[in-house]
Amino acid sequence: MSTAGPDSAADRALRHIRRALLTGTYPPGTMLSESALAADLGLSRTPVRAALRRLQDEGLLTIYPKRGALVRELSADEVRASAQARHALETAGVRFAEAAARTALRAELAPNLAEQERALDGGDFPAFARAAMAFHRSFVTLAGNAVMLDLYDRLQDRQMLSILRSTPSITDQPCQVLDAHRALLDDAEAGDWVSFADRLTTHQEDSHALP
Repeated sequence: MSTAGPDSAADRALRHIRRALLTGTYPPGTMLSESALAADLGLSRTPVRAALRRLQDEGLLTIYPKRGALVRELSADEVRASAQARHALETAGVRFAEAAARTALRAELAPNLAEQERALDGGDFPAFARAAMAFHRSFVTLAGNAVMLDLYDRLQDRQMLSILRSTPSITDQPCQVLDAHRALLDDAEAGDWVSFADRLTTHQEDSHALP
């Protein structure tokens, strides 16, 4: 049994469970047992219970007393709402970027695009998801606006869950996804935020199979 204090124990449980949710180790529909998680982590049930409640507050789990915590799948409406918020921030990043930042973007993202392609070719979807999230975040970073970036980062958990939910749509059309990313980079480099916004809408609809 861990001798760590209750705060650090709860943090440890929270990090472990969140990581498992966001990597698909605990896929939607999984019923998590408080006792089993506590045993796996070498903790008492109290910090695990606190972590599960926190994740329920974040919309990632639904707790059923005496049964466990059910891993939720984001609904189409939740995926759409998250996509719309990210769309606004990414487009604003391109719109308000300085020319020097836009000019440097292609060289900065070239390794990222190569990693996306390797991951998709190799069937490593979690690696692709991480690279794709970093790719899209780069457009927000362009504006140099710390408030915008903080808001965007708060959406990362839902962004990852949206990508995992959309695995079939993305893996069925890897070339289309990569081409869309390259075209978004073209628009961002040119500072054409109107074209970027239109293209990003189509990309999100296709990737997440949104009507």
